[in-house]
Amino acid sequence: MATAHHHAHHEHSGEDLISAARSALTAQGEQWTSMREAVFTELAQHERPASAYDIADNLSRLRGKRVAPNSIYRILDLFVANNLALRVESANAYLANTHPGCEHDCIFLVCDECGEADHVDDEGVSKAVRALAAAREFKAERPVLEIRGLCRMCA
Repeated sequence: MATAHHHAHHEHSGEDLISAARSALTAQGEQWTSMREAVFTELAQHERPASAYDIADNLSRLRGKRVAPNSIYRILDLFVANNLALRVESANAYLANTHPGCEHDCIFLVCDECGEADHVDDEGVSKAVRALAAAREFKAERPVLEIRGLCRMCA
């Protein structure tokens, strides 16, 4: 995408991602519990957005006992508030933020066929959306822009 204005950040994966998430969360004064680690680890394994129910089902199987989706929702909300996870609003599903601690607006290209959600960083679009809100005396807290359509594979 030639017109995108990207900001520099380091993409994390695997154990490095989990470590970066732990550091980012504890830097905010929150605790990194074993359940929070389990939820983040499970979320990070999904390439497509995962629902709280998907995560609860997988953790229930792994732990051999039921994990309530309500518990997962609370943890995911904490992760979103602390920029460890991104929420795809239209799908009520989540993606692990591969660069925790790096704040930016959520811009997603969401495929209606396969469910893939490609996260795009574009400072120009973010600034334009925030300026539009400010011009109407609206304080944008967490802009989310979702563009629905078909990905390259499904088109």
